[in-house]
Amino acid sequence: MDPTFPYRRVVVTGGAGFIGSHVCDALVSAGARVVCVDNLLTGSKENIDHLIGLSTFEMLVGDVVDPPRIDGEVGLVLHLASPASPRDYLRYPIETLATGATGTLNMLQFARVKGARFVLASTSEVYGDPMQHPQTEQYWGNVNPVGPRSVYDEAKRFAEAATAAYRREFQVDTGIVRLFNTYGPRMRTDDGRVVPTFIQQALSGDAISVTGDGVQTRSLCYVDDTVRGLLAMATADGQPGPVNLGGVEELTILEIARVVLGLAGSGSEIHFIDLPADDPRQRKPDIARAWNVLGWQPRTSVREGLAATIDWYRARERGGGGVGDR
Repeated sequence: MDPTFPYRRVVVTGGAGFIGSHVCDALVSAGARVVCVDNLLTGSKENIDHLIGLSTFEMLVGDVVDPPRIDGEVGLVLHLASPASPRDYLRYPIETLATGATGTLNMLQFARVKGARFVLASTSEVYGDPMQHPQTEQYWGNVNPVGPRSVYDEAKRFAEAATAAYRREFQVDTGIVRLFNTYGPRMRTDDGRVVPTFIQQALSGDAISVTGDGVQTRSLCYVDDTVRGLLAMATADGQPGPVNLGGVEELTILEIARVVLGLAGSGSEIHFIDLPADDPRQRKPDIARAWNVLGWQPRTSVREGLAATIDWYRARERGGGGVGDR
């Protein structure tokens, strides 16, 4: 229990998802009472099974577009609800847009009524295919508003605009963080993102599918570091953001594939597939603001984080660990 954690009761939307479930873990460990709201469109009860039954944890199956009623005191709303992987938001484009728009407005109004701090988990995708490198929070982005990825990019950009408007218009205590390529245990192997795809392919001996020529870059951030940053923003009294939260090790997709192969001891070959539409060529955050206003920087190296993630997937394949195990 963390006696310094200021919030007694917290609502986490998307709390049964990959990042959301880790956030719920951290909040319960800090001594908060947690209300997890998730419609289970892309989240899973498996991710929070180990929390169900605790007196400090409540699971509500519901959609932020038509949210369930939550009575009583709430000091903090962490809004993480949204399909987040390209495969998911391309499969559920209308749901993604509705969550970013109506869902965000609903949760902002909820926070306003409760007098709660509201923190939006936005994304590096608001920068689109960036023409600035690394990306600072002052950069407005280069987004195709009608491309297939726009359902996620623009949903998050609207969510940021709504969050800022509620702060200006109603003085709601809001904060925005922009998450960069978080990875770690509990990612679904079929969600289409780089790390779980490469790990699943390496462990099964399948060919590693690298998109394009593999020289596009990403900056991976281990989930424990991302959660620590989210909670730092939650407890940064009055800090509005936006604040980038991401790794500082910039690797090409091909380099990530080779690191995974090495750590997994896999003999899988690498083959190249078509690059998705509007796929960003470079992605690296400038995290100076995160350090200056939150005292945050990532602690886990890419090799350490990938090794821990590979170990988790191996244990799951052997049946030696549940989804809730880290």
